[in-house]
Amino acid sequence: MVIRGGRPLSGRVEVSGAKNAVLPAIVASLLIDEPLTIGNVPDLRDVETQLALVEALGKAISRDGDTIVITGEASRAEAPEEVVSRMRASFLCLGPLLARFGEAHVPLPGGCVIGARPVDLHLEGLRRLG
Repeated sequence: MVIRGGRPLSGRVEVSGAKNAVLPAIVASLLIDEPLTIGNVPDLRDVETQLALVEALGKAISRDGDTIVITGEASRAEAPEEVVSRMRASFLCLGPLLARFGEAHVPLPGGCVIGARPVDLHLEGLRRLG
């Protein structure tokens, strides 16, 4: 996908109902105040954890079958450790929180131990952004 600037983005993107597609989309909702509707959302514990995270950060969640609607405004820059400690992908909220608030407090993520998955790449990317 190539996006050239100069025009506001709007529309729909069809994405398969995969966990690794929906988890980043959920935390991306922290960047906007408009409602975000995501369809074809798999019914998984990690999805529920990510939804609990954005809810703890100020968003409201509603669900109808495999569709979720995320509304409201992110109002906190501090992710609760009790949620972040449950899942590795919760660390994805760091970038949107930094962009929105200019600072973020996100504990190191938890989740299953399936080998080395350092967060160094995320931190280095954020360092390079300034």
